[in-house]
Amino acid sequence: MISPLDAQAAAAYRSAASSAAAAVIGRYSTSFALSARLLREPVRTRVRCIYALVRVADEIVDGAARGSGLGAEQIAASLDAYEAAVEAARETGFSTDLVIHAFARTARETGIGPELTAPFFASMRMDLERSDHTPETFARYVHGSAEVVGLMCLRVFATDRSPTPVEPDARLVEGARRLGAAFQKVNFLRDLHADADARGRAYFPGIDPARLTDAQRDLLLDDVDADLAAARAAIVHLPASSRAAVLAAHDLFAELSARLRATPAARLRTRRVRVPDLRKACIAARAVAVARRVRV
Repeated sequence: MISPLDAQAAAAYRSAASSAAAAVIGRYSTSFALSARLLREPVRTRVRCIYALVRVADEIVDGAARGSGLGAEQIAASLDAYEAAVEAARETGFSTDLVIHAFARTARETGIGPELTAPFFASMRMDLERSDHTPETFARYVHGSAEVVGLMCLRVFATDRSPTPVEPDARLVEGARRLGAAFQKVNFLRDLHADADARGRAYFPGIDPARLTDAQRDLLLDDVDADLAAARAAIVHLPASSRAAVLAAHDLFAELSARLRATPAARLRTRRVRVPDLRKACIAARAVAVARRVRV
């Protein structure tokens, strides 16, 4: 039997954990922060909790851990320990790590299970084990690093304010996967220079980042645009609490795709394509207006 005092303490801890997750993601992604503001509660807080966990895992693999002096074996051990802590918290509903606690509560409330978290951590581990990809490993990597994150968010969207997890509409599952894949592929192109030079990675199979051609760029973006089109067709079926935010994120990456296509391949190797803040604001405003007109 949980006493009222203990329940109050748990609620305060949950609030602190959610605030910690929001602080993490707010520090790292202005584009995400803009889209997240269009989500209604409790969806907004839960999505932030997912992305904060993803961000910390990424920092273990690609940033802060190495910058703090950890070697390859220590980084791998840290990732293993982080995954184990996530799974334990999902089982118990508690963690001493605030970001993990926030994610675990979200996972328990929305039905996010190991079928989604295990592929995610497997993809993070791939970044420690290989520097290039075959078509098969690339598909597996994109699934775990991006598609399952989209599916986690979809769990949150579908559950919305329900007191128990809600199974997502089958029409939305493919859209969530394709949108996550599009996001990841766009970011691979945007970070071509940093991934190749700083990390020694070449994500796209059969493509040398140092010799990317305009024709190769266009083929990659044709694939991205197909993913975006499939995702766009599904957005209309999302609940109103998440529709505008997802549409804004979709349209932002469609804008990035267009800007990447307009940038000579040689320049992609030396600069990161971005969308100006004013243009982002216009995209968000348009998404809100369009989402309001949708009738499912």
